[in-house]
Amino acid sequence: MYFLFISGVKTDLTHIRKVGKKHWYIATCGVFIPMLCSLFIGIGLRKSLEKELAKASSMLGVTSEFAITAFPVIYLIIRELNLLSSEIGRMALSTAIISDVIGLNFVVVFEAAKQGEHKTMAALWFVIYSFVIGVSIFGGVRQIMIWIIRSTPEGKSVEQIYVVFILLGVMLSGFLCDLGGIAVANGPLWLGLAIPDGPPLGATLVEKTETIVMDILMPFSFAYVGMFTDISSIYGHWTHLQPIFFMAVTAYVVKMVTVLFTSYFLNMPFRDCLALSLVLSLRGEVELLMFIHWMDLKMITRPYFTMLVLMTIGVTAIVTPLISVVYDPTRPYMINTRRNIQHTASNTELHIIACIHDEENVPGIINILFEISNPTVHSPFLVHALHLIELVGRAAPVFIDHQESESTNQNPIHNALKLFGGENIKIHSYTSYSPKKSMYQDICKLALEKRASLIILPFYKDQTSTQVLARQGVKLVNSNVLNHAPCSVGILVDRGASPTSHNVGVSMRRSSIHRFALLFMGGSDAREALSYADRMAANPDVSLTAIRFLSHNGEGDNEMEKKLDDGLVTWFWVKNEGNDKVMYKEVVVKNGEDTIAALHTMKNDQFFDLWILGRNQGINPVLLQGLTDWSGENELGVIGDFLVSMNSGTTASVLVVQQQVLRGQERTSLGFLEKIASCRL
Repeated sequence: MYFLFISGVKTDLTHIRKVGKKHWYIATCGVFIPMLCSLFIGIGLRKSLEKELAKASSMLGVTSEFAITAFPVIYLIIRELNLLSSEIGRMALSTAIISDVIGLNFVVVFEAAKQGEHKTMAALWFVIYSFVIGVSIFGGVRQIMIWIIRSTPEGKSVEQIYVVFILLGVMLSGFLCDLGGIAVANGPLWLGLAIPDGPPLGATLVEKTETIVMDILMPFSFAYVGMFTDISSIYGHWTHLQPIFFMAVTAYVVKMVTVLFTSYFLNMPFRDCLALSLVLSLRGEVELLMFIHWMDLKMITRPYFTMLVLMTIGVTAIVTPLISVVYDPTRPYMINTRRNIQHTASNTELHIIACIHDEENVPGIINILFEISNPTVHSPFLVHALHLIELVGRAAPVFIDHQESESTNQNPIHNALKLFGGENIKIHSYTSYSPKKSMYQDICKLALEKRASLIILPFYKDQTSTQVLARQGVKLVNSNVLNHAPCSVGILVDRGASPTSHNVGVSMRRSSIHRFALLFMGGSDAREALSYADRMAANPDVSLTAIRFLSHNGEGDNEMEKKLDDGLVTWFWVKNEGNDKVMYKEVVVKNGEDTIAALHTMKNDQFFDLWILGRNQGINPVLLQGLTDWSGENELGVIGDFLVSMNSGTTASVLVVQQQVLRGQERTSLGFLEKIASCRL
């Protein structure tokens, strides 16, 4: 009951109005075609069915259950596979919601038909009672929930007394449904659907109940199912079990094929079609609940129950790993075209994705993009500001484009960024609600669609133990973006954007001149950092000191990387030779100890507002000898992590740059299936 209640709270039924025709076609075809095929098999084998199962009401209930995809089941598995923010994950959730709405209607018809088997008026009273309960919940109780939300101050949690009464209401709704002959689980589900998802109410209910329900109560439910399951009871009853077995297999297979070809003829890629058909074939907790309900109604006996439970387990056990094999959500980001700063012409528009977790990140983003990166009329910036919010209290991720929405005016973060927009820099605002685990998918997808050359991510260097847990999710996002980004990535450790800062422009500003240090360690990441620093050097308010680190006698150098480094450094020096605010130095070191000593000397000789460096790709290992085990922050690289620690307690910021990693899209064993699918019937 509480599992279905939480599932209902997370579900947003208004989402149905927003989905496209494609989702409706896939959902309706994926329900009615397998249902009809299973029904035809049942009619053909009706003489072999037991008396209770051969009834029309039972046939309707069984075939509809075999064909319907349950949203609570799909959501849990998609979340476990980290597909919530992927294209297939979003489509599967939207399709499952439509399927569930169809299923709820079938459940009411099935229950009414069962009530009317003995007395016709009983069916009528059942429908009337169901209508009254539904109106009471969706009409009366929902208004109370809306009042609770309105009476809760913004940013505050719902009062504990309301939560307690709502959780008691779950039991009451189940009792009232059971009192009128409605399946006891329907009440909690309807109550959950009546509660607006997301914060403050939906998020609070999920936060306070999900752990105990999923980690304590649900295992007991599975144990309860296991107690009813008796494999030995199947022996000797195969003749009676065959009709239901064939009906179930027919429904499962036809559903998979129907979804596959329906989505394919709607111009979806074949690989995505196959993945979607597998996802929508999953079975789980809701099906087990229905089997128990059928036993309560004396529709099936223990041998039937055991067979259906084993089939449910078997289908999910086979299909779940196949989804991971067939579908890789990061595959679209594997591109071979160059999207980085180094290979972007200086006279073209530079597209940047600026990621923001909270208001603390805004000053740093404003400083580095608007004040010092030097956007000009001939080289303007188009900044796609993405506000990242963790998904709590709802199941389906939400992505909002504020160019198409009127909600931007209510967001202080986007309002602050809009103030700095102008002729040289344009701002497009977005908001993403998604789990931390899959948040990188929204970032990478936006970067891919907008042809971005750079993604800027905030980094939190924890200062107190109380911040550690809150920041872990951000580190996970950063790591995933670094591994899968379709363009270059910059990680900004902004020391000036602290909660004690009163003015947006205080970050990195000790005087009218910004003093930057570029550490060139060699490799592709260092070349990307140099290319970005070169754009900043054209800013008259920037003083740049470029320091190239070389190994003693060229020890450990990669010849190809060295040639590429020499070419870019020479170009940079020739271009800025007449700029008296640009200095170039070379430092020769023998090991990592010398490298650290040189960095300490630089810090003691002069204060730098910003340190810029490449992350790790292509760095001569001699420069880091003895340091690799010391680093604690993999996202920043060895030197980046050291710089953040070295400048602890100061206002010096650090920008670590990783150049785009070109990833090929290798062919897989699925290729022969794609060839078959290329021939349309």
